[in-house]
Amino acid sequence: MTDDHQEFAKKITTYLDAGAAEIKSGTAYRLQQARAAAMASLAPDAPRRATQSALARAFAGGGGNAGDGSSLWKSGRMWFGILLIAAASFGFQQWQVVQQTREIEELDTQILTSDLPIDAYLDRGFQTWLTRLEP
Repeated sequence: MTDDHQEFAKKITTYLDAGAAEIKSGTAYRLQQARAAAMASLAPDAPRRATQSALARAFAGGGGNAGDGSSLWKSGRMWFGILLIAAASFGFQQWQVVQQTREIEELDTQILTSDLPIDAYLDRGFQTWLTRLEP
């Protein structure tokens, strides 16, 4: 812990101790009994409940243990997201190729259906202009 954390912990401890000193003895006894009952009910099946809560967090997308980095890779949601992003990227790339092909086809069609004389197609300047248009 850093010095700031230790100082903060001391302040909280001071406030909690001051608040606990003001609690009536009957209330403190009931709180102690309630805590003991809660701990007793938790003790016999604590491993089973811990496993159930870990499974519930994993299915809810929260992963297994907080320190377990591999649980993220076991999540179906994460793999679905990766697959969705990859499919969208591939689809976008394919769409761009189709659009580019259509533009080239339109340009070729316009050039071939125009009334240009044959000499224009043989001109080096015209060929240079055409190569500049192609991506």
